[in-house]
Formats: sequence, C-alpha cells, structure tokens
Amino acid sequence: MNLAIRGQQIEVTDALKDYVDKKLSRLEKYFDAPPASEGNVTLGVTRGLHSVEVTIPLPGVMLRAEDRSDDMYASIDAVVDKLERQIRKHKTKLNRKFRQEGSLKMLFTEEAATGTGLLPTMTEEEHDDLEVVRTKRFTLKPMDVEEAILQMNMVGHNFFVFSNIDTQEVNVVYKRNDGKYGLIEQNERSAY
Repeated sequence: MNLAIRGQQIEVTDALKDYVDKKLSRLEKYFDAPPASEGNVTLGVTRGLHSVEVTIPLPGVMLRAEDRSDDMYASIDAVVDKLERQIRKHKTKLNRKFRQEGSLKMLFTEEAATGTGLLPTMTEEEHDDLEVVRTKRFTLKPMDVEEAILQMNMVGHNFFVFSNIDTQEVNVVYKRNDGKYGLIEQNERSAY
C-alpha cells in the first residue's frame, strides 16, 4: 500500500514512518489486491496530544480514521484498529446488500469476512450501530455561513444543516475538535 506520511508540528522520524508502514500493512491482507490508490497519513501534535489521521480511498468507499492520545504509537495502533472495524462493518453491509458475484463485496477477501482471519465477525451490537433510530424533517432556511454557525451554537449542536443563501446548495457547518468551524459543501461530481 502506498502511503504519503506527513507531519504537522512534528518531525516524522524514520522510526515513526517504519511503525506506520508496518501497522498499516496489516490491512493489505483484507483486500483481494493491494489498493492502487495512495493513502494519506497525517501525524500531529496539538496541545500535547498526539494525533493520527489516516485516509485510504478505495473504489466505492473511503476508509478514514483518526485518534488522539498522549502517545503517538498508541494513537497509530488505535487508528489501525478503527480501520479494521470499518472494513469489517463495510464487508458485512455489502454482503447483506449485494449477494451477486462481481459486486463491491469482492473488494475485500473472503477470509477477512468469515472470521477465519484476524478480524472477528460482526457482533449483534455492531449490527445495531447501523440502525437508524430517529428521523427528523425540517425546512431549510436560506442563510449565510455566519448565521448558520450562530444558529448551531444557539441550539447547542456540533453541526447544523442549512441552505446556503449564496450558492442555493445544502451545506453543513460543524464544530471541529480544535474549537474552530468547518463547512461541508457538495461537489459537482462525486469522487466515488
């Protein structure tokens, strides 16, 4: 698997690169063929916490995980565990949805899905994680980004869906872990 490893406010040493490569190479055995796309790994230190963010684009799915802890190596281990859980959940979901040969389920090896590999099969509790337990419907009021942030803070949520008055598109503002704000806009074409 090709990985682009970069550091934010931290020097990425050879030891860190080797550890990241070693840990993430564990994921390769869950694919029929090694992913051709390049994965991105960002290592950083913010307020004394060591953060790791990994993004691996695959055909039809984007694997992404991040973790923060007091130890960089522990954060790397936690991210790999999260990615393995994502693969397991995605494989189970695809097996349920697509039963025919040649579908996206063939992206992952059968060994990983049957529990004969290192990943156990999905538990009943994890099936419940995929269930929608509440649906809300509301009218989107046209507003600018600043007003959407104010509305989000007023209702005490960490995200807010709104109709952007400038673009006439549905957008989402959200509060980031660093206390700043993010904006999600729709692409013209989907990357998947």
